[in-house]
Amino acid sequence: MGSSPKSLQAIMGAPGVRGKRVTALSKGGLIDFMQSIVFSKQDSREPFYVLDLGAVAGLMDRWTRALPMARPYYAVKCNPDPAFLGTMAALGSGFDCASRAEIESVLALGVSPDRIIFANPCKAESHIRYGASVGVNLTTFDSRDEVEKIRKWHPKCALLIRIKAPDDSGARCPLGPKYGALPEEVAPLLQAAQSAGLAVVGVSFHIGSAATNSRAYQRAIATAKTAFETATRLGMPRMRVMNIGGGFTADPQFNEAASAVKAALKSYFGNESGLTVMAEPGRFFAESGFTLATNIIGKRVRGELREYWINDGIYGSMNCILYDHATVTCTPLACTSNRANPTCKGARTYSSTVFGPTCDALDTVLTGHQLPELQVNDWLVFPNMGAYTAAAGSNFNGFSTSAILTHLVYSNPS
Repeated sequence: MGSSPKSLQAIMGAPGVRGKRVTALSKGGLIDFMQSIVFSKQDSREPFYVLDLGAVAGLMDRWTRALPMARPYYAVKCNPDPAFLGTMAALGSGFDCASRAEIESVLALGVSPDRIIFANPCKAESHIRYGASVGVNLTTFDSRDEVEKIRKWHPKCALLIRIKAPDDSGARCPLGPKYGALPEEVAPLLQAAQSAGLAVVGVSFHIGSAATNSRAYQRAIATAKTAFETATRLGMPRMRVMNIGGGFTADPQFNEAASAVKAALKSYFGNESGLTVMAEPGRFFAESGFTLATNIIGKRVRGELREYWINDGIYGSMNCILYDHATVTCTPLACTSNRANPTCKGARTYSSTVFGPTCDALDTVLTGHQLPELQVNDWLVFPNMGAYTAAAGSNFNGFSTSAILTHLVYSNPS
């Protein structure tokens, strides 16, 4: 699917991409491309992103090979960049939306509402009404109050009961404390939905964002099977949807997670004919395709320590350090001070601190990071900056995360 000429053509014609400049990248050509951006905008040294659409296509290939039975519904909250969303739509993804605004952004791309799940177990009534008005007819719930709101405002909506995953201890961002029905709550909630005349068509769970324990999928799928059996025992129509949520990362761990999911589905749902399997990956698709370039706007030398200020930080794209518990890294791009060797290969390095631009001392991006001697107007490049970065940035102190431009490239995923 992903890297074929057909999918490239689909991506280039996708809303959010169509009409924009997309530069073909040769192998290892990202740094050269970033330099060309820097040199073409000498008067403007604002931070910028580069989104590699070819990398995204390659990830869809990888997903399809590893989990062919599980259709991805990309979690829009992770990164709602329009070109990225358009690319995901062109590659056949569905979408996990949590609010009216997210649904609007996906529908604006021409995506059919039946490719959207309103995957927020606690929705504002006005958002439920909006979902009903545009034909988004699948949502999640984990409380009696939610059942009542849906009965009132969208009674034709199909429901998935969100259960609490038994183990999210291996997740970077656990979700269990906030969402998911406990085992003893499942039967009463199914009965409440039944009494309200609502159709519960399946089960969803989420083992937590950036999960590291693949066995958690096995335990959650086993718990979901129990919920399926409970519905049958209550005389409800047979449930047919299994939503395995997110938590997937695009590192070697993914293969282990995919194997765990497949084994558990076979073990617990092997005899379920006509089962639809959904997933809600976010960072798996978004993280590695985005690279951020930031300009050095200030410098201070204290003995052997080098301190640099850059024009993005904790209140902007690097909010992921606080909220997503992310570890960021950067490499130099000395376009101003060392044009002959901009990546500073072989240069002596110093223990360095990197600050963001705001007047808050909390706005510290890196400490003890080895960097060469750099100067004001050189650049620092941050890879893997697509997940929970710009999406949650602010305009604090007048530094606008939403104003950061994204340049599009296409590398050959193979």
